Amino acid sequence: MPTQVRIFTSPRSLDETLAVTPAASQTPRSVPEYPRVHRPTISPTLKARQYTMSTYEDKPKGGVTFAGQDKLPKLPIPDLEKTCQRYLAALRPLQSNREHADTKHAVQEFLSGEGPELNEKLKRYAEERTSYIEQFWYDSYLNFDNPVVLNLNPFFLLEDDPTPARNNQVTRAASLVVSALEFVRAVRKEELPPDTVKGVPLDMYQHSRLFGTARVPTESGCQIEQDPDSKHIIIMCHGQFYWFDVLDDNSDLIMSEKDIAINLQTIIDDATQTPIQEAAKGALGVLSTENRKVWSGLRDVLTREPGSNNADCLGIVDTALFVVCLDYTEPTTAAALCQNMLCGTSEIEKGVQIGTCTNRWYDKLQIIVCKNGSAGINFEHTGVDGHTVLRFASDVYTNTILRFARTINGGAPTLWASTSPDPCKRDPESFGDVNTTPYKLEWDMIPELSIAVRFAETRLADLIEQNEFQCLDFSSYGKNFITSMGFSPDAFVQMAFQAAYYGLYGRVECTYEPAMTKMFLHGRTEAIRSVTEESVNFVQTFWADNPADQKIEALRKACQQHTANTKDCAKAQGCDRHLYALFCLWQRMMDEDRSVVSSGISTNGYSSPADANSERGSPVGSPGKEYVFGSPEGENGGIRATKGRSDSTNSRSSHNQHQLPLIFADSGWDKLNTSILSTSNCGNPSLRHFGFGPVSGDGFGIGYIIKDDSISICVSSKHRQTKRFVDTLESYLLEIRRILRITGRNMTVKQTRAREIDATRPKVANRIKLRGRLITGNEVIRSQKSFNGSMSPTEESMTMSEDDELGGYGFFDAGMLLQALKARGESLDNGETKASERAAVQAKRRDVGKKLRLIDY
Repeated sequence: MPTQVRIFTSPRSLDETLAVTPAASQTPRSVPEYPRVHRPTISPTLKARQYTMSTYEDKPKGGVTFAGQDKLPKLPIPDLEKTCQRYLAALRPLQSNREHADTKHAVQEFLSGEGPELNEKLKRYAEERTSYIEQFWYDSYLNFDNPVVLNLNPFFLLEDDPTPARNNQVTRAASLVVSALEFVRAVRKEELPPDTVKGVPLDMYQHSRLFGTARVPTESGCQIEQDPDSKHIIIMCHGQFYWFDVLDDNSDLIMSEKDIAINLQTIIDDATQTPIQEAAKGALGVLSTENRKVWSGLRDVLTREPGSNNADCLGIVDTALFVVCLDYTEPTTAAALCQNMLCGTSEIEKGVQIGTCTNRWYDKLQIIVCKNGSAGINFEHTGVDGHTVLRFASDVYTNTILRFARTINGGAPTLWASTSPDPCKRDPESFGDVNTTPYKLEWDMIPELSIAVRFAETRLADLIEQNEFQCLDFSSYGKNFITSMGFSPDAFVQMAFQAAYYGLYGRVECTYEPAMTKMFLHGRTEAIRSVTEESVNFVQTFWADNPADQKIEALRKACQQHTANTKDCAKAQGCDRHLYALFCLWQRMMDEDRSVVSSGISTNGYSSPADANSERGSPVGSPGKEYVFGSPEGENGGIRATKGRSDSTNSRSSHNQHQLPLIFADSGWDKLNTSILSTSNCGNPSLRHFGFGPVSGDGFGIGYIIKDDSISICVSSKHRQTKRFVDTLESYLLEIRRILRITGRNMTVKQTRAREIDATRPKVANRIKLRGRLITGNEVIRSQKSFNGSMSPTEESMTMSEDDELGGYGFFDAGMLLQALKARGESLDNGETKASERAAVQAKRRDVGKKLRLIDY
């Protein structure tokens, strides 16, 4: 069955709400329902609508968008033994021999003990559900208590409008809003063509989650709330909130681009009348960046104050289609733009926060437009993956271009099967009960809210200052060159990350990359583990003083293995999701056995970290494993996340002697769920950059886009030499191109169709076309070979490389250091040295080095 989505209920007055005892919902929920004070009716536009607890139907109603849903296969549960084999293969290059032996023992115990029984229960659990992982997946996100900003929400940075004259804030924002609304209309009317891979339709369910949706915190975890009939948008400017209707009851646009531009300019003019220092003091958007339990309590303050209109304002924000953030800043660098789209800027003036971080609402889809027209998207990640929002972003960007083209040529194509009637030619009475004039939301800033905004802002400023961002716009080559060399572009770039990290630190670390599984019903992602035996061999071979051919051969094998793993994961044949589902199912079984809600673990069996320093899941895929054992006296009565393995062991007695399966108590489980390099490949020519925050305190978050002739990479970390990592990555990409050119003489390079014609066409003598010398590129290779002679790879690098040195150090062999340390450990004598021996050592030290003459004063 599909995951349930709570639909907004009919607005009622406060008195009516308090007089009626809410009936218990019959719909299964991932968190318990609590009575909520619903917002009172304030305007005809938002008058009571009869919403019920329901979900979007998967079966089509006649449109094309969901036409293939009922034909999609269910997400398969992999074979347990193969899952365990993949699990061991993923951990082998990350562990020492002793650690791996412990993990193998844990896996063998699992396979011969509780594993098969758990797996059978998982199969029975999945029989009546859309997906075996779906509910566990949503719970892992919705029970996450830490702030979503920088932790869960990713961003897209759009390319500038190709028409320079349209790259001003109002024009760009109005254009993007109209295109976004046409996308909304296409989804609602099911005219959006489904995504496909090689002609096979993909799951489109996530598109129904994009609009009119909000992540709403409760004391027991967050829930997704949605108004499927929403027809207004929220505009944020200088931290202030405005709204107006943009669709009619038929989901047709009621405003032209010019009308929306007028509204936006009116809003900007009004917002700037309030000094930004004063506006920042009432910028309630920063409350959405708080810890989720804190934010839940603050929402109660907003909705329970007698005589306040705050509940009404909050309901308008929650039910909006999306949020448009109009920033007053003009970031000048790619890194600054990325930071602005991910978390906003922090700028203190006279002790007051005036940065754009106060101009956000992170519980909803946000379109962000800077003063210079630079635009991006920040999205709540629970219900949608990057691939879904990428479709939205690319279609919106394309539509803005096509609409401009139609102003030149009325016959220019459109993306949609039908379009809204021209609002300028419609009778205003046909719009229905709408408000097209902007309204400003006036919050009642009671003392508790003023204090909450102050402290939320200072905590957010801390969080922003703890992270840094660097971008690499690598323009030397891209997909075309990589494929011409016979490599998979994604595997090639993944190996670049491995080589750059190894070049800096001399070791490999756990790396995560999501693979899309939307070829299955309600599919999300599977985890690709980039570190393999082949990748380790490659980075060691590359950084040592080896021949170029040997380096390229090692790279080829590493890329081939990564490509094979990617294909398996796209078929849902990985290990992460399967094992995570088994882990969650075990938790649920233990909770059902105890049936004790007051123990500190919620009845759904999944807890979230109360400790702000705890690790979190990947924002683009794999939910990290959070410990669910520990002291029940956590903050607000919740479980405090723990890190020690001993804590898990000590807690087993509380589970009626049910021990945690050793596979999940083993250190390998923690290692695989702590991603030092969290990476994601998501983008197309409509995007300039894509990224997210680091998923661990000592890791990097790497979002990248492989374009035809360039590679865009955005790297974030908690001040872990981010720029140096980016510089090393660029040096590697240049160096590997040089090595590929050297070895190109031994390779069959792919050519274009036009070049293939010359190779196969019969030669005709005495033709003018054949005059002159044929240039094939082999001359350059031959000259390089002659120039190089028998030089070593290191000498080649120093003599002929037109690129930068590799991180400033050139080649090295980390294995030498490891061998030396190992030899030292084996030769150490555990016995005490004799006094005579120590004296001899001291005597030798006296004569080592140059003796300095003391200066006389």
